Amino acid sequence: MSSLTPSSPSPRVYALHENPDWFGPFAAAFEQQGVPYEEWLLVDGVLDLDQEPPEGIFWSRISASSHTRGHGLSKDYTRAVLSWLEAHGRRVVNGRRVLELEMSKVDQLTALRANGIDVPRTVAVIGTERLLEAARSFPTPFLTKHNQGGKGLGVRRFDSLEELADYVASDEFEEPQDGITLLQEFVQAAEPRITRVELVGGELVYAIAADTARGGFQLCPADACAVDPSTGALIMPPGATIAQQPGDRIFSLREGFDSPIVDRYLAFAQRMGIEVLGIEFLEDADGRIVTYDVNTNTNYNADVEAIAPRSGPGSVVAHLGQLLSEHYAVAPSAR
Repeated sequence: MSSLTPSSPSPRVYALHENPDWFGPFAAAFEQQGVPYEEWLLVDGVLDLDQEPPEGIFWSRISASSHTRGHGLSKDYTRAVLSWLEAHGRRVVNGRRVLELEMSKVDQLTALRANGIDVPRTVAVIGTERLLEAARSFPTPFLTKHNQGGKGLGVRRFDSLEELADYVASDEFEEPQDGITLLQEFVQAAEPRITRVELVGGELVYAIAADTARGGFQLCPADACAVDPSTGALIMPPGATIAQQPGDRIFSLREGFDSPIVDRYLAFAQRMGIEVLGIEFLEDADGRIVTYDVNTNTNYNADVEAIAPRSGPGSVVAHLGQLLSEHYAVAPSAR
């Protein structure tokens, strides 16, 4: 939308995002639960700072990868909108501080470590010309990542400095959006999988396993991430060792998942003010749990949703509906 003028004066949930392809499951959950909502697509627009925001609950799910969809203005537009909302005392879910966490893996890793959660050894390199210099003292193998990531941007494994030098000099090199590339310890997982823990409103929704043999480093669970949008073909992402075939499922429910790490993640989320998130970790052969990513605009996989005991989008909407009821006494309408 080109402006932030609400379609109705009645309080509702305002969903701030930039990618309609990811919003379908949430729209369905809003309709099913009868929670009034409105989408604010923060791609471009007008923000009148003298105007007071509408009454309602504001939920931000802007992604660090928005620039890859041609929405290079969305991040700073959202920063402005969230500052405006919070200055007027509006109830924001995943607000201004959480947006900064979404935009920076350095921010995520330092915050996780400060909360006693094990993370991979990481060196942040500002400027491409310093990358080889920094890598000379970094143990091999190692990974590179974009600090402002999402969708596995810039994630590659290197077994030698020479491999990295060839990549940096090639046409394949991806310049990071904010100029910061991470050199990161490669942790050999005991099994070719990572685990993603989904948390909403201070509760565990479920945990999923992602097959890294087929999914590589690009493990976005949304259905829209699974195929090339121009050809419709299955994607063979960087880091994958087995080509995907039609019918392959990268994501599965980790049934009965019970680990002390969940309580630590819940405490971390509470301290950081994150109400909707997915946290990813891997386990090595010695039982070390290494946490490497925090997703504050989390998506949910349809195959997992079909068998999970609780719905991810349903849990998000129930949480937002509860906040709307508490703040404005707005009850869900019958559907």
